[in-house]
Amino acid sequence: MKKFSIIGAAVMSLFLFASMASAHVTVQPKQTTQGAYEVFTVRVPSEKENVSTTSVKVKVPDGVAVSRVEPKPGWKYELEQAADTKVITSITWTAEGSGLAQTEFTDFRMSGKVADDATQLQWKAYQTYSDKSVVEWVEAEGGDHPASVTTVAAGTGEGDGHGAPASDAQAAAGGESGSGTKENVTLGLAIAAVVLGALALLAALTRKKR
Repeated sequence: MKKFSIIGAAVMSLFLFASMASAHVTVQPKQTTQGAYEVFTVRVPSEKENVSTTSVKVKVPDGVAVSRVEPKPGWKYELEQAADTKVITSITWTAEGSGLAQTEFTDFRMSGKVADDATQLQWKAYQTYSDKSVVEWVEAEGGDHPASVTTVAAGTGEGDGHGAPASDAQAAAGGESGSGTKENVTLGLAIAAVVLGALALLAALTRKKR
């Protein structure tokens, strides 16, 4: 019985690691087109124990001009703009209540036009917790805290020329597509590690018993 209790605890720990490995701040969609009017969805999962996410700041990449921010109940937002051009350079969402607990996430949405010459949009994010600690999602792909990246394909995007957001159906599809291919691969590898780790632990305990 003790052996299986140890195995159970180990497996639960590994599954917790797997879930945390995929808990990145991400921006959807993962791919867009030059010149497109797009709704971007920022997904923020809270992952620290005993503290909550109270705010998140997202820097707007040079390759996109954000024109609108969707209001969200329970959160207020603040825009930072360039002094000379008034272009929005960052958006900070701050919880009006206790924020997001460890098992919670939320989505924030904004709309804007992708530049005609953009090739990649790197979304740097700064996640602040109630203990004043800040997780900086600014690293390159493969890092522990990677910035979310939207690739931009060549072509002319569709739109009415006034920065109107995409349809709700398109936005929902973008927001609900998870963390993208990279995050799915990461989660798959983490789950594989869970299985292999459990099997290795079982084999070790079996040999010890013999």
